[in-house]
Amino acid sequence: MNHHCKKIGRWQGAGLMATTLLGTGVFILPQMTLTIAGQGAIFAWFMLTIAIIPLTLIFAKLSAKLPHSAGPAFFVEQAFGPVAGRTIGLIFLFVVPLGATAAILMTFQFVGTLIELAGFILLLTELSVLVLLFILNYRGIQVSAKLQFILTLAIVSVVVILFGASQLQTNTHLNTTLPHTDFNLVMSAAGIAFWSFLGVEAMSHLANDFDNPKKDLIPAMMIGTILVGLIYLACTHIMIEVPTNTDLAMVGIFNKLLGEFIGNSGAQVIGILGIAGGLATVNVYTASVTRLVWSFSNDGVLPSYFSKLNTYQVPARSLSGVLLIMGVVLITVFVTDQNIEELISLVNGVFVVIYLASMFAAFKILNKKYVPVIILGCLFCVILAWGLGWQMIYAIILITLTAPFLWWQLNKQVSVKHNIGSNHEATI
Repeated sequence: MNHHCKKIGRWQGAGLMATTLLGTGVFILPQMTLTIAGQGAIFAWFMLTIAIIPLTLIFAKLSAKLPHSAGPAFFVEQAFGPVAGRTIGLIFLFVVPLGATAAILMTFQFVGTLIELAGFILLLTELSVLVLLFILNYRGIQVSAKLQFILTLAIVSVVVILFGASQLQTNTHLNTTLPHTDFNLVMSAAGIAFWSFLGVEAMSHLANDFDNPKKDLIPAMMIGTILVGLIYLACTHIMIEVPTNTDLAMVGIFNKLLGEFIGNSGAQVIGILGIAGGLATVNVYTASVTRLVWSFSNDGVLPSYFSKLNTYQVPARSLSGVLLIMGVVLITVFVTDQNIEELISLVNGVFVVIYLASMFAAFKILNKKYVPVIILGCLFCVILAWGLGWQMIYAIILITLTAPFLWWQLNKQVSVKHNIGSNHEATI
C-alpha cells in the first residue's frame, strides 16, 4: 500500500521487528528445544542466529528496493511473473491463520500463569483477542510500533537481569563447547526454533509504513534480528544453568534467581511480558496479511470488496475478513484439540518455501555482489526443510492447489481483456 502516512522510524522499526520475533516464543521456545535436543539446543540456536543474518539482509535489501504491501509475493512476481508471485502470496494468506492461532495458543500459556481458564471460557477469551487486534489495527500500525519498542526494552531488560543473576548465582560462564548430542535432534530443535524468526518477511509488507524505507528499513531489520538471536541464546543458557520443574520454566527460574529480592512474582512478570509479546506478534502478522489481501484485491486476485480503505487509509474490510478467518481456525483447533508443536512445524514449512522463493527472486533483482549472501540464505532454507522433513507436506499441498488455479485465473483475465479490446476495435 503506497498511500500511508509514513511514521515509523529506524528504532521503532527495530522494536517492531524484535517484538515480532520475540513474541510468543521468547519464554517458551528455548524450553521446547531443550526438551527435544537437550544441551544441543544451544548449538541449534547459535546455528539459527548465524544463518538468519544473510536471510534478513536480503529481505531488507529487497524491501528497501521494492517497498510494496505484497512483500515476498511482489518480489517473486517481479522476478518470475504473476503466477509465481501470486502463488507465494496465497500460501502466505493460507498459513497466517494457522500461525496466528498457534501464537494465540502460546500466548495463553502465559495467561494460565495468572488466571486459570478452561473450556468454553478459554475459547471466548481467545476470541476476544481478535477484537483487540481490530482496535489496534483500525488506525494503522504506527501506534503499535511505539508500544512494541517499549515492550522490546522491557523483555530485553528482564532477560539481561536473569542472565546476570544466573552467572553470579551458579558462578559459571557460558560454555561454547558443543555438547554430545544427536545431530538429527539438533536439526529437529532448529526446525521448531525457526518459529522464533518468522517475522523477517512480515516487515517487508510494512515497508511503506516507514518514514524512509531505503534508509531505515535495513538497519531496523538487522538490529532487531541480531538482538533477538542473542536473547534466545541467553534464555536457553539460563534454562540449562538454572533447572526448574515448573511447567513454564522461565517462571520458576525468575522466582529462583530473583525471588529473594522481589518475592515470587515470576508468574506476574513473565506472564505479562509473554502475553504482551504474543499479542505483538499476532498484531504484526495481522497488519501484514491485511495489506496483502488489500493488494491482491486491487490486482484482481481477490474480490474488489476488500480494496476499500477507511479514513485512516487502513483496509478495514480486509482486516475484518482476516480476523474472521482467524476466529474460525481458533474454534476448529479448540474442537479438534490440535497440538501446538504440529501447528508450528506446518507453519514453518510454508515459510521455508516463501523464504526460498524470495532468495531465488533476489538473484534476479539485486546486484550481483549479493550473490554469496543469497546462496547462504538458500542453503539455510534447504537445511531447514530437511530438518522439518514430512512436515513440509502442507506447503507442498498448498502450492499444488494454488498454482494451477492462479494460472487459470490469470489466463481468464487476459482472455477477457483481449475480448473487450477486440469488441472495442470492432465498434470503432
